[in-house]
Amino acid sequence: MTKKVFIMGASTGIGKALAIKYAKADTILGLASRRIELLEEIKIICESLSCKTFIYKVDVRQEEDCLKATKHFIKSAKGIDIIIANSGIGISDDILSGSSQKINSVLKTNIIGVTNTIIPFLPKMKEQRKGIIVVVSSVASYLPIPDKGGYSASKVAVRRLFDSWRPTLRGYGINTVSICPGFIDTPMTEKIMYKPFLKNANEAASAFINAINKSKSTYIYPWQMRWIIKIINILPNSIYNWIIYKYRNVITNYDKIVEKREENDDQSSALGAMGLKPKIV
Repeated sequence: MTKKVFIMGASTGIGKALAIKYAKADTILGLASRRIELLEEIKIICESLSCKTFIYKVDVRQEEDCLKATKHFIKSAKGIDIIIANSGIGISDDILSGSSQKINSVLKTNIIGVTNTIIPFLPKMKEQRKGIIVVVSSVASYLPIPDKGGYSASKVAVRRLFDSWRPTLRGYGINTVSICPGFIDTPMTEKIMYKPFLKNANEAASAFINAINKSKSTYIYPWQMRWIIKIINILPNSIYNWIIYKYRNVITNYDKIVEKREENDDQSSALGAMGLKPKIV
């Protein structure tokens, strides 16, 4: 049976790796991003693997863009099996500037972008009585990071959205999967100085697809990050706050160097928001 997969935020990094991994003769792909020229290149790769591929220029902040892409793909593919919301940005909050422009941009792209991506597909999945929806959240959803409150908060928000949607959608045969990656080796992370447990994008994509196929509710990757989260969660707040305060300048100053590389709509790394010399992006 032909599998129909739609990936929002497919032009680079995790999204691109997922697209190529899914590209098989028995799959129809829908790939969306603001950067259509990059999607054109990925389409050539996917179609060389005998995978029928549709591409869409979409700004996830615009509901109408998402609706048009959804309608065209469902009509062309005659249904939908998996929808992956992978778009996101991880720029600094810049709260001391007196302007809320940057943090509002993060929140709108990373939260509204997910609802704009997922919700238009749900009526069709309900009609089919089957489907899987996936959001690429982040390990940052478990860790408050200096100057990246918007990013961390947005990743908590989409993970909680899926937690809340899960019991409702399960009754219609629709499964929900939250992917929470750590460091993934992509163009976005190549300038980062310290990247513990770094994983190749192709290796990560294979792990994510396996988690999606098993309909894991929440999947933290790699496994070492699960233990780091557990350890941090048992630390007294005073100790955690002291550590973050001690390294806040390193995080903020380094972030100024790489921030322009992070201002794009496709998460090359789902931790795209933490800057450590320790930067967790």
